[in-house]
Amino acid sequence: MILYSDTVFEGHVVPAGHPERPERMQAVREALREFQLDRRGAPEATDAQILACHSPAHLTALAAAVPPEGEVALDADTWIAPGSLHAARRAAGAACAAVDAVIAGGHAFVASRPPGHHAERETPMGFCLFGNVAIAARHAMDAHGLSRVAVVDFDVHHGNGTQDLLGDEPRALLANSFQSPLWPGTGGPDETGASGQIVSRTLPAGSGGRAFRDLWERELLPAVDGFRPELILVSAGFDAHADDPLAQLELGEEDFAWITGRLVEIAAEHSGGRLVSCLEGGYDLPSLGRSVRAHVSALKDG
Repeated sequence: MILYSDTVFEGHVVPAGHPERPERMQAVREALREFQLDRRGAPEATDAQILACHSPAHLTALAAAVPPEGEVALDADTWIAPGSLHAARRAAGAACAAVDAVIAGGHAFVASRPPGHHAERETPMGFCLFGNVAIAARHAMDAHGLSRVAVVDFDVHHGNGTQDLLGDEPRALLANSFQSPLWPGTGGPDETGASGQIVSRTLPAGSGGRAFRDLWERELLPAVDGFRPELILVSAGFDAHADDPLAQLELGEEDFAWITGRLVEIAAEHSGGRLVSCLEGGYDLPSLGRSVRAHVSALKDG
């Protein structure tokens, strides 16, 4: 199994006290320290790869916003610093490189930041600058000719950015669960995409692992399985953990291992084993480390 990561991701600096902080990478690195993995660095995404999802104006605006020093707020939650754009390009590039690597089969985990599933076509938001998983999905379709790419998102927040970037793409299924009500307030039942290929389901605060598993087993995994994906891309957010400060779904690392194992089974059935997972949320450092370890264990053993 391949692990993509890079110290460049710690160069995306945010103000003290911000939950999406460089120490997240240190927690992930320590959690995976003893794993036998094919460890690779993160290449930079090309303009063409990014522009498959984002507008030229978005690229221009982000480049113009990079300060010579310190951090600048793009909105109340999202910041940019001298190393941020470089880190964001590498996060998107690592996701694309992981797709290239698993085309012949296998699993990859991309441990990167900033995360991506909230970034819309022309709007950075929710800690995110580029839609990493959406960019990887477009790369899989455009560079490798895949016609059925499933994006699975179990982050506690709705992936509004991925939905914005892939909502008109019939070759991409988006299956996601998230806590509701909760920011960003999107993902309603009428938001099904241009081809009905978006399947969103909500869970109330305090749901716990049993309700999470039942929902996926009953509604979301059958949608993924029925799509017969040639590749599965995972937005792996671990902020649904009971110890996370930003939400209240009350999951444990065993729940993340379970959903990972089920996705590995579907990948083996339909995708020749091709599965790429990209880190999204997870802001309590100890539970982030444990959750990533459980997730990667299930990928590695699957």
